[in-house]
Amino acid sequence: MLNIANVSKRYGKTLANDGVSFAVEGGETAVLLGPNGAGKSTLIKCIAGLLRFEGKIDICGHENKSLEAKRALGYIPEMPAVYDLLTVSEHLEFMRRAYRMEDDGYGEALLRRFEMWDKRDKLGKELSKGMQQKLSICCQMVHRPRVIVFDEPLVGLDPHAIKELKEMFGELRAQGAALLISTHMIDSVEDNWDVAYIMMRGRLAAVKRPNDEGERSLEELFFSITEGGEAEQ
Repeated sequence: MLNIANVSKRYGKTLANDGVSFAVEGGETAVLLGPNGAGKSTLIKCIAGLLRFEGKIDICGHENKSLEAKRALGYIPEMPAVYDLLTVSEHLEFMRRAYRMEDDGYGEALLRRFEMWDKRDKLGKELSKGMQQKLSICCQMVHRPRVIVFDEPLVGLDPHAIKELKEMFGELRAQGAALLISTHMIDSVEDNWDVAYIMMRGRLAAVKRPNDEGERSLEELFFSITEGGEAEQ
């Protein structure tokens, strides 16, 4: 459902992504790991259509900047961006109108799940960073995307929201969605992943699946690459 083929991105002379290729299938949770500066957020922004890049990215069989791809994609950035003068409820109404959706009650269910229903009349500028992050999640989930990309999704969330979001990861996977979770904190993904891609200096340094036999743990592999300079494929 998400296919990334030979994606490269330069910032001047700096090569942030260097020929990155991988895929995330429906019903699969992929984690994108790497230290700060490894190129994860740049790749995520390329997927979301926020940056120009070389290579190809398809979402549900459509070029990532196409309308069809955008309808299928949910993107939760590391830094939430909310509208200062819209209330919480108006944010969800705005998203429903953008996707030409009727109000089926799912937005309210999301707000209640993330303990935001009592904040529904608060303006975006009145929310704490943690509440803005929860609102960002609700806004990107309200149109029921089939491919969801999370960039450091647990940063700034309270314990209840972390629990609910982790449960949602499992529910989305069971529903056949494709999830890509970018993080530099290994313990945040626990065992809720099907494949892990480790990035280092803009390239994929290793690929690991939970059932790989006779291999090191994800944590051991991660630190051997990020601290020991090892690279595997």
